[in-house]
Amino acid sequence: MPVAVIKGTHCPVSKTDHSGEVLALQSLSGITVMPCEKSFGFFTKMTDEQKKEARVYYSSLLDRVLEKAAREPFDLLVLDEIMAVCNYGLVDEEKVLQFISGRPEKLEVVLTGRNPSDQLLAQADYVSEIKKIRHPYDQGINARRGIEY
Repeated sequence: MPVAVIKGTHCPVSKTDHSGEVLALQSLSGITVMPCEKSFGFFTKMTDEQKKEARVYYSSLLDRVLEKAAREPFDLLVLDEIMAVCNYGLVDEEKVLQFISGRPEKLEVVLTGRNPSDQLLAQADYVSEIKKIRHPYDQGINARRGIEY
């Protein structure tokens, strides 16, 4: 069962993809990981030039992933934190919507992230919301190696 994962579209919120989750996925057979290799920092701190560069980079990455998913026999495509780049206008959401509606018949697509648009919600077969109730960060505890990353 081949699986494709685009990991790290969450770079707009300043997390790189040299994380434990990417390393774990890359160590498994049958999984293709196409990580985000560039970080532009927090979106709200980006200059207009950085936003323009990020838009070009993320759009190109999305194009490569969608083309690969359309031509190879994957069972599952995970677009991790795709909502962030859609919401910030760093990729064309319409391209994601068109891919979903015309995806290969047996391809399951998982989109993650906060605040999906009404159009993405309308295309979804499943919608789940994970809500933080309590987290060590609330008490000033930073992310810990082996736990949060």
